[in-house]
Amino acid sequence: MDQQRAEQAWGQGSFGQGSFDDLGRLLVDVTFCVVDLETTGGSPQKGSRITEIGAVLVRGGEVLGEFQTLVNPDESIPAFITVLTGITDQMVVQAPRIAEALPSFLEFARGSVLVAHNAPFDTGFLRHAAAELQIPWPRFEVLDTALLARRVLLAGEVRNCKLGTLAAHVGATTTPNHRALSDARATVDVLHHLFERLGPLGVHSLEEARAYTSTVTPAQRRKRHLADKVPNAAGVYLFRDRADDVLYVGTSADLRRRVRTYFTRSETRSRMGEMVMLAERIETVVCATALEARVRELRLIAHHRPPYNRRSKDPARTTWVKLTQEPWPRISLVPQVRDDGADYIGPFRSRAEAVEATHAVHDTFAIRQCTDRMGRTSRRSPCVLAEMDRCLSPCDGSADPEVYAIEVGRVRSALTADPVEVVDRIGDRMRDLAADERFEDAALWRDRLQALVRGADRTHRLRELTAEPEIVAAAPHADGWEMHVVRHGRLAAAGVLPRGTEYRGWLDVLLATAETVTPGPGPAPAALVEETEVIRRWLTGDGVRLVDGTWVTPLASAARHLPPPPRWP
Repeated sequence: MDQQRAEQAWGQGSFGQGSFDDLGRLLVDVTFCVVDLETTGGSPQKGSRITEIGAVLVRGGEVLGEFQTLVNPDESIPAFITVLTGITDQMVVQAPRIAEALPSFLEFARGSVLVAHNAPFDTGFLRHAAAELQIPWPRFEVLDTALLARRVLLAGEVRNCKLGTLAAHVGATTTPNHRALSDARATVDVLHHLFERLGPLGVHSLEEARAYTSTVTPAQRRKRHLADKVPNAAGVYLFRDRADDVLYVGTSADLRRRVRTYFTRSETRSRMGEMVMLAERIETVVCATALEARVRELRLIAHHRPPYNRRSKDPARTTWVKLTQEPWPRISLVPQVRDDGADYIGPFRSRAEAVEATHAVHDTFAIRQCTDRMGRTSRRSPCVLAEMDRCLSPCDGSADPEVYAIEVGRVRSALTADPVEVVDRIGDRMRDLAADERFEDAALWRDRLQALVRGADRTHRLRELTAEPEIVAAAPHADGWEMHVVRHGRLAAAGVLPRGTEYRGWLDVLLATAETVTPGPGPAPAALVEETEVIRRWLTGDGVRLVDGTWVTPLASAARHLPPPPRWP
């Protein structure tokens, strides 16, 4: 395909008049990096190495640049590879190694969409090399011309979808010859031809082109009309079936764009295809901000329990660790927090994790582990733990109430303030076990300690917001400032303050219309735990400013015992 035909296909021809340009990035505006590799074999996991990288940068049918380099694989090139590619050991001996070539290629391809023929092969080698060199792999979008050809070309039109066959079929200006740059140039011509073929099929954007390589059935595509009235706005969408029951809840910064992808996009989750076939109606809730949309999504999932929201968890199936309010307090596992004056930490991700945390507490403190109710005076036979001096033994009446109260105070401090005593004791135990080469036992105690610290830290983070009757925070927005009112950890109101609008009067109206929120019990927020955590993450984001209210993170907390987050070079 010549340059003029390419420009027509990308510009005022098939792609310039797309009626669904709201679906995403028009192909004419996207920069593609068409790449091809030559290697010493077929699998990087089995030791094969890259010997050549060739790439062509194109946009709107125009070639923006080319990249080509041989690569020294630091090993002899097999004879059959030399016969196939013509690349010899002598040719690569002075070539740069992959540690030098890969960063140069990534810089060349930066900001583009990667295109390759049989893309998993080329991207697999590149990603493997990046991992070996500890180079963070950019989140490239990838388009596979082989897969696209199988979807676009008619049955019997070509005998196979090999690059050589397709290049001859489309009249490519470059004949592929198993050299990287030549093959990349041929792939460019194949790509242009396929885009020409996609235009009459109503495929005009990158998102739709990638979608066309999917296994979406014709029946799913016919349901595309369900998204016709969905607005181009941020918010939440609900798929409903014939009985108007909610099948699935999701959120997007652009509802129309996101919803349409369910009928065209490459969807690897078979359950989503099944859900789309059951859907009869799509309901949307437009939201002022992305945070409001995320919160509404969580609330709707919790309320409707949609069968296809597999990632959501039942809020009722949570576990808290409780320090009871009894004459002789103890640790108990409970499903929810009550307003009973007791101390709680959690919720834990699972009951098993909560059990691990209690093991860490009981190993450090000598409070009772039995579950019987006890009065102030009790005369029973001491348990095994009491005989081992691992319990102060209130069961047989030998415990001093004041001594026991001091021990309970230490437990309360570890749960609600700083678990440093537990960290020190179990840390010593782990070091002793490791010194004895009992590494599995050391790992067991490590997991128990981490469970306690994570649970305590989660409680501390929740308490920071649940204790605040009102917080007003703002962040920059394209149209001004997005404002959120948070009361006792629950999002009470959200809006966008337009540029040039008087701040105080606008905020007074937002506060007056905000939801009235009653505090939750103890550390439990007046909302879903996940909602409060989402709000807290937003509050700690870049550019967020506190407008009204206070919000303080205590210095002495479990957070200081958590490992620091990973830092990328």
